[in-house]
Amino acid sequence: MKEALEERFRSAIAGLLEERGDSGAPPAFAIEASRSPQYGDFACNAALVLGKRLGQPPRAIAERLAAEVRNASDWVERVEIAGPGFVNVWLRDSRWQDLLGTILEEGQRYGTSKVGARKRVQVEFVSANPTGPLTLGHGRQGVLGDCIARLLDATGHDVTREYYFNDGGRQMRVLGESVRARYLEQLGRAAAPPTQAFAAADSAWPVEIDGLPVVFPRDGYQGGYISEIADSLRREHGDGLADEPGDGVFRKTAEERIFSEIRKTLTELGIEFDVYSNETSLYEDGRIDATLRDLRVKGLVYEKDGAVWLRATDLGLDRDRVLVRKTGEPTYLLPDIAYHRQKFERGFDTVIDVQGADHIDQFPFVVAAVGALGVEADRVELVMHQFVTLTEAGRQVKQSTRRATYVTVDELISRVGVDVFRFFMVQRRAEGHLDFDLDLATETDWKKNPAYYIQYAHARTCGIERKALEQGVSLPDANSVGASALVLREEIEILKKVAEFPEVLARAGAAREPHHVSYYLRDLAGLWNPYLQDRTHHRIVSNEAELSRARLGLARAVRTVLANGLALLGVTAPEQM
Repeated sequence: MKEALEERFRSAIAGLLEERGDSGAPPAFAIEASRSPQYGDFACNAALVLGKRLGQPPRAIAERLAAEVRNASDWVERVEIAGPGFVNVWLRDSRWQDLLGTILEEGQRYGTSKVGARKRVQVEFVSANPTGPLTLGHGRQGVLGDCIARLLDATGHDVTREYYFNDGGRQMRVLGESVRARYLEQLGRAAAPPTQAFAAADSAWPVEIDGLPVVFPRDGYQGGYISEIADSLRREHGDGLADEPGDGVFRKTAEERIFSEIRKTLTELGIEFDVYSNETSLYEDGRIDATLRDLRVKGLVYEKDGAVWLRATDLGLDRDRVLVRKTGEPTYLLPDIAYHRQKFERGFDTVIDVQGADHIDQFPFVVAAVGALGVEADRVELVMHQFVTLTEAGRQVKQSTRRATYVTVDELISRVGVDVFRFFMVQRRAEGHLDFDLDLATETDWKKNPAYYIQYAHARTCGIERKALEQGVSLPDANSVGASALVLREEIEILKKVAEFPEVLARAGAAREPHHVSYYLRDLAGLWNPYLQDRTHHRIVSNEAELSRARLGLARAVRTVLANGLALLGVTAPEQM
């Protein structure tokens, strides 16, 4: 609908420019759906952007454009000029009614497009190091990244979903040492540090308790899962691992088992990855050394205080950053640069990093470095999400990742279910802080829980279709729907709303903002649920065959759009509730 109107305006603008002997490209203009019916269905700003170029008052230009659009379009009901030169357009009801057949014909394809032109896009998300269960932040990132990938799929891109994790470095060594310490404690060869010792960084840390050494690292991982892994090793090997270092079998076992649990959680969330990659492979392939060497060739590396630095200030950043510590161990920055460089060597047109706000400082250095190595910076995108807090009974649930005193994704799913979890995680803009209201998420009243409100609209519509079939009324298809019987204002408004879906999908995909879909679905359900409630004026199946067929067609169209939209969010569209 919007595209057809844009073409009308584009043709009218070309005519005005031709009159002036202007052969230049037409200026960019915007057509937006009006927020209020009093301003029409759409508003166009073309006259405002043409004013200076044509040397005429925008309202005079708007009059010309309005006349051209009105005369050239049999589906335009009226056109008016508003304010400094906006052109407001009302479409005939028949234009909206005609859309019904298109939706019924396209079904699951309705809303999708090929604007992506099969461009190869990699979406990297979650990428949590296997040091413990997934936190709510990881859960938000997982749902966000998955929805972005679904939107890109739906807009014709060739999408690769990837999970990358750092399996080297200090975090993983601390993980191994933590498991080893619990193992020795269970054997009676070490003493567990008291809880109060972890209270603050400057708290007294015991070296020995009751004659036994305290070997647990001060910044170790304290969750019960660490003791469970240690116990399994003790039952399998007895005391045979007592002299093993933490960076050996303890670390390897912990990494494998934790990562296995992470993958189970993601599978339950409906998230599957095409590729899993890790930091170690970059060392094994020589990519770390090659990246450092090429940065040296570019004159972007220097040594200071025994460390190797990236000359980031030469790339327009505010400070230089360490690439290799004086111990000889690379920081996370060097593998990240090598990894992003490798992404483009694999043929991706665009790479999208979905990361938490704690990574915002690292990203500019990675992009600047790969840009210096020949990758166009605008081909690397960051989708950053803020943190998640959990509230219950009006109070924030305090959490600590290191101490493992946090609610895991698994625990929250067990309380609210996958559908509610996913919907809540993606119903707000990623850049905004997310307060996960547990009381609302566990609310079973469909009128209060926003996820259920949308699902109920779908389930109730399925029920109407079942009832119609039970009464011997066949469901209409694109050829038999007879949409002209839909004449009530509320029916036209519902048709206008379902007409917006392709544009919403395209906008959400282009902006990497799936929350637009959740907003849209709530708006659509907000029109449809009240319509169904009024059984006096909006009875779907009645003695009027033509009207029944049209309203059943409307119901099928709404159900289709609700199902398609929920699928983009990874939320089920139940047929019964």
